[in-house]
Amino acid sequence: MHGGIGARKIERLGGWLMTAGRPGGLTAGFAVLVVLLAVPPSGRLAAQDTTTVRDTTTARDTTRLVLPSDTLPKGVRPMGAFWRSFLIPGWGQAVTGRHTTGAVFVTWEGVTAMMTLKAQQEANYFKSIHSSNLELKRQEVQDWLVLWIFNHLFAGAEAYVSAHLRDFPPDLKVTAHPGGIGVTVPIR
Repeated sequence: MHGGIGARKIERLGGWLMTAGRPGGLTAGFAVLVVLLAVPPSGRLAAQDTTTVRDTTTARDTTRLVLPSDTLPKGVRPMGAFWRSFLIPGWGQAVTGRHTTGAVFVTWEGVTAMMTLKAQQEANYFKSIHSSNLELKRQEVQDWLVLWIFNHLFAGAEAYVSAHLRDFPPDLKVTAHPGGIGVTVPIR
Protein backbone atom coordinates (compact mmCIF):
# COMPACT_ATOMS: atom_id res chain seq x y z
CA MET A 1 0.00 0.00 0.00
CA HIS A 2 1.72 3.15 -1.24
CA GLY A 3 0.68 6.54 0.05
CA GLY A 4 -2.42 5.18 1.82
CA ILE A 5 -4.40 4.93 -1.40
CA GLY A 6 -5.21 1.29 -1.08
CA ALA A 7 -5.65 -1.39 -3.67
CA ARG A 8 -6.66 -0.33 -7.16
CA LYS A 9 -8.49 -2.11 -9.89
CA ILE A 10 -6.13 -4.13 -12.09
CA GLU A 11 -5.77 -2.48 -15.47
CA ARG A 12 -5.59 -4.45 -18.65
CA LEU A 13 -2.74 -3.95 -21.06
CA GLY A 14 -3.72 -1.08 -23.33
CA GLY A 15 -6.62 -0.07 -21.10
CA TRP A 16 -5.89 3.62 -21.50
CA LEU A 17 -6.35 3.22 -25.26
CA MET A 18 -9.88 1.89 -24.77
CA THR A 19 -10.89 5.03 -22.85
CA ALA A 20 -9.48 7.29 -25.57
CA GLY A 21 -12.58 7.02 -27.78
CA ARG A 22 -15.01 8.05 -25.02
CA PRO A 23 -16.27 11.66 -24.93
CA GLY A 24 -13.69 13.83 -23.14
CA GLY A 25 -11.08 11.11 -23.49
CA LEU A 26 -7.62 11.24 -25.01
CA THR A 27 -8.91 11.44 -28.59
CA ALA A 28 -10.84 14.69 -28.05
CA GLY A 29 -7.77 16.47 -26.69
CA PHE A 30 -5.65 15.12 -29.52
CA ALA A 31 -8.18 16.32 -32.12
CA VAL A 32 -8.14 19.85 -30.67
CA LEU A 33 -4.34 19.89 -30.80
CA VAL A 34 -4.30 18.75 -34.43
CA VAL A 35 -6.81 21.45 -35.42
CA LEU A 36 -4.81 24.18 -33.65
CA LEU A 37 -1.58 23.11 -35.33
CA ALA A 38 -3.22 22.85 -38.76
CA VAL A 39 -4.48 26.45 -38.81
CA PRO A 40 -1.93 28.71 -40.53
CA PRO A 41 -0.98 32.01 -38.88
CA SER A 42 -3.10 34.95 -40.02
CA GLY A 43 -0.29 37.52 -40.39
CA ARG A 44 3.32 37.60 -41.48
CA LEU A 45 5.81 36.10 -39.09
CA ALA A 46 7.99 38.61 -37.24
CA ALA A 47 11.24 36.83 -38.06
CA GLN A 48 10.83 37.23 -41.81
CA ASP A 49 13.13 39.82 -43.34
CA THR A 50 11.10 42.13 -45.57
CA THR A 51 13.77 44.85 -45.88
CA THR A 52 15.76 43.20 -48.67
CA VAL A 53 14.58 43.59 -52.21
CA ARG A 54 15.50 41.03 -54.83
CA ASP A 55 16.66 42.20 -58.19
CA THR A 56 14.85 39.92 -60.61
CA THR A 57 16.21 41.65 -63.70
CA THR A 58 19.63 39.98 -63.54
CA ALA A 59 20.26 36.27 -63.68
CA ARG A 60 23.17 36.46 -61.23
CA ASP A 61 23.12 34.04 -58.29
CA THR A 62 23.43 36.14 -55.11
CA THR A 63 22.61 33.38 -52.64
CA ARG A 64 26.14 31.96 -52.54
CA LEU A 65 29.17 33.81 -51.25
CA VAL A 66 32.21 33.24 -53.43
CA LEU A 67 35.59 33.94 -51.83
CA PRO A 68 38.83 34.43 -53.71
CA SER A 69 41.09 31.38 -53.54
CA ASP A 70 43.75 33.14 -51.45
CA THR A 71 41.31 33.70 -48.56
CA LEU A 72 40.16 30.06 -48.32
CA PRO A 73 41.80 28.09 -45.51
CA LYS A 74 44.41 25.57 -46.60
CA GLY A 75 44.05 21.90 -45.78
CA VAL A 76 41.21 19.47 -45.42
CA ARG A 77 37.69 20.54 -44.51
CA PRO A 78 36.26 19.44 -41.14
CA MET A 79 33.80 16.90 -42.59
CA GLY A 80 36.56 15.49 -44.78
CA ALA A 81 38.72 15.01 -41.69
CA PHE A 82 35.78 13.43 -39.86
CA TRP A 83 35.07 10.87 -42.59
CA ARG A 84 38.75 10.01 -42.98
CA SER A 85 39.15 9.30 -39.27
CA PHE A 86 35.79 7.57 -39.04
CA LEU A 87 36.84 5.11 -41.74
CA ILE A 88 40.46 4.69 -40.62
CA PRO A 89 41.20 6.19 -37.18
CA GLY A 90 44.27 8.41 -37.35
CA TRP A 91 43.94 9.37 -41.02
CA GLY A 92 42.05 12.61 -40.32
CA GLN A 93 44.56 13.50 -37.60
CA ALA A 94 47.43 12.90 -40.03
CA VAL A 95 46.01 15.27 -42.67
CA THR A 96 45.42 17.99 -40.06
CA GLY A 97 49.02 17.75 -38.85
CA ARG A 98 48.33 15.99 -35.53
CA HIS A 99 50.60 13.01 -36.06
CA THR A 100 50.99 11.97 -32.41
CA THR A 101 47.24 11.98 -31.84
CA GLY A 102 46.78 9.98 -35.03
CA ALA A 103 49.36 7.44 -33.85
CA VAL A 104 47.47 7.04 -30.56
CA PHE A 105 44.22 6.34 -32.43
CA VAL A 106 45.94 3.85 -34.74
CA THR A 107 47.52 2.08 -31.76
CA TRP A 108 44.21 1.88 -29.89
CA GLU A 109 42.54 0.61 -33.08
CA GLY A 110 45.06 -2.25 -33.19
CA VAL A 111 44.60 -3.07 -29.50
CA THR A 112 40.80 -3.15 -29.67
CA ALA A 113 40.76 -5.13 -32.92
CA MET A 114 43.16 -7.78 -31.61
CA MET A 115 41.44 -8.05 -28.23
CA THR A 116 38.03 -8.40 -29.92
CA LEU A 117 39.34 -11.22 -32.12
CA LYS A 118 41.15 -12.89 -29.20
CA ALA A 119 38.05 -12.78 -26.99
CA GLN A 120 35.93 -14.15 -29.86
CA GLN A 121 38.32 -17.09 -30.32
CA GLU A 122 38.15 -17.79 -26.59
CA ALA A 123 34.33 -17.62 -26.70
CA ASN A 124 34.31 -20.13 -29.57
CA TYR A 125 36.56 -22.44 -27.50
CA PHE A 126 34.29 -22.09 -24.44
CA LYS A 127 31.31 -22.94 -26.64
CA SER A 128 33.00 -26.09 -27.97
CA ILE A 129 33.77 -27.39 -24.47
CA HIS A 130 30.35 -26.31 -23.10
CA SER A 131 31.90 -24.08 -20.43
CA SER A 132 29.75 -22.31 -17.87
CA ASN A 133 31.79 -19.13 -18.45
CA LEU A 134 30.59 -18.71 -22.04
CA GLU A 135 28.24 -15.84 -21.20
CA LEU A 136 31.03 -13.94 -19.45
CA LYS A 137 33.29 -14.39 -22.46
CA ARG A 138 30.53 -13.19 -24.82
CA GLN A 139 30.17 -10.09 -22.63
CA GLU A 140 33.91 -9.51 -22.95
CA VAL A 141 33.65 -9.75 -26.76
CA GLN A 142 30.85 -7.17 -26.72
CA ASP A 143 32.86 -4.86 -24.47
CA TRP A 144 35.87 -4.91 -26.78
CA LEU A 145 33.62 -4.44 -29.82
CA VAL A 146 32.02 -1.37 -28.24
CA LEU A 147 35.46 0.09 -27.55
CA TRP A 148 36.46 -0.62 -31.15
CA ILE A 149 33.39 1.20 -32.51
CA PHE A 150 33.82 4.04 -30.01
CA ASN A 151 37.39 4.51 -31.26
CA HIS A 152 36.07 5.17 -34.77
CA LEU A 153 33.45 7.66 -33.53
CA PHE A 154 35.82 9.47 -31.19
CA ALA A 155 38.61 9.64 -33.80
CA GLY A 156 36.17 11.16 -36.28
CA ALA A 157 34.91 13.72 -33.76
CA GLU A 158 38.45 14.64 -32.73
CA ALA A 159 39.53 15.11 -36.36
CA TYR A 160 36.45 17.26 -37.04
CA VAL A 161 37.23 19.55 -34.09
CA SER A 162 40.94 19.65 -34.98
CA ALA A 163 40.16 20.72 -38.53
CA HIS A 164 37.94 23.53 -37.22
CA LEU A 165 40.57 24.73 -34.74
CA ARG A 166 43.67 24.44 -36.94
CA ASP A 167 43.93 28.25 -37.24
CA PHE A 168 43.69 28.71 -33.47
CA PRO A 169 46.93 30.04 -31.94
CA PRO A 170 48.95 27.12 -30.53
CA ASP A 171 50.72 29.18 -27.86
CA LEU A 172 47.62 30.02 -25.82
CA LYS A 173 48.52 30.18 -22.14
CA VAL A 174 46.20 29.81 -19.14
CA THR A 175 47.62 31.05 -15.84
CA ALA A 176 46.28 31.22 -12.28
CA HIS A 177 46.12 34.63 -10.61
CA PRO A 178 45.06 35.53 -7.07
CA GLY A 179 41.80 36.99 -8.39
CA GLY A 180 40.98 34.16 -10.82
CA ILE A 181 42.24 32.66 -14.07
CA GLY A 182 44.02 34.58 -16.81
CA VAL A 183 44.28 33.71 -20.48
CA THR A 184 46.98 35.19 -22.70
CA VAL A 185 46.78 35.09 -26.47
CA PRO A 186 49.74 36.51 -28.38
CA ILE A 187 48.76 38.85 -31.21
CA ARG A 188 51.03 38.97 -34.22
